[in-house]
Amino acid sequence: MPVGIYLYEIDESFGPNVLAEYYLAKEYKVNQAILKDFEDKHIQKEFSTTLFWLEDLRYYSSKMDAKSIERDNLFLGFVLKQDEDLVSLKSILENIATKVVKDFSKDKSALETLLKKEFDSIFTLMEKLKEPSMVKETINDITKKMLDDGKLTEARELIDLGEQIPEKLSDEIKFAEQQLIEGFYKKAKKSFIKAAELAETIQEMDIVAFLRNKAEQVGKFPELIKEKETNLKEIESRIEALHSNKLHLYHELLKPLDNLINIANSFEEHEKTIILAEFLKSSKKADELAKELFNIDKKLKDFLQKL
Repeated sequence: MPVGIYLYEIDESFGPNVLAEYYLAKEYKVNQAILKDFEDKHIQKEFSTTLFWLEDLRYYSSKMDAKSIERDNLFLGFVLKQDEDLVSLKSILENIATKVVKDFSKDKSALETLLKKEFDSIFTLMEKLKEPSMVKETINDITKKMLDDGKLTEARELIDLGEQIPEKLSDEIKFAEQQLIEGFYKKAKKSFIKAAELAETIQEMDIVAFLRNKAEQVGKFPELIKEKETNLKEIESRIEALHSNKLHLYHELLKPLDNLINIANSFEEHEKTIILAEFLKSSKKADELAKELFNIDKKLKDFLQKL
């Protein structure tokens, strides 16, 4: 489960500014260094999503679709532990982002109340996905209200569905997750969509939205794999060129490495992410040294011309 959630904007003049936040502990709070890194990746590199690693924590940030409130600079993020399922959490964040845009307010207190409410609801959602009996309890609550409202036919239909759908839903989700683990992404997407349809028949709309978003995320994986291969080939090409002393090309390693880190995180490839992060760190250092060498070389040429 995530340990924090934050909503922020990136102002053209003043940079990133947190609008609302909620954490299980104060040590999880997003800081300015992390926000500045997000600003660079979202604005300069034009990434729609990005990650920042800090010891055993991952800070995830996603650009929100807020055209309906005429805002193009809003971002929503989670703080999560290293071993959390990022694919599922991305789906949840999409759902929360939609609700934040719908109920957006300039009042910080109102926004933080909204974030806390949505954050707390994650625990209920995740438990429902694991335990069919919790879904049955929700169905019982809905049918009671239907009976109170005199909707006897609808109540009976839902009661009948409640006897069979929760177990089918649980089995379909487990099957989809197994397909995802084994790398059968098209099958996994199809099963998540089927599970969403089952959830819709029993009016579990939060589960429906979650599963549809997860299906969409999983459906992108084949293209991400192609993009990963393209970036790896680009890096191999740049490294070959560097052997010819084209030191300025170190700078061109940075963007494809950033892309690979984001892709590795999408697939929960923790070991690869750590290696890529060290690769990126060393490439940045090499880039700085290359620039220094370039400046020294320029000075040497100037000295030579003066002799």
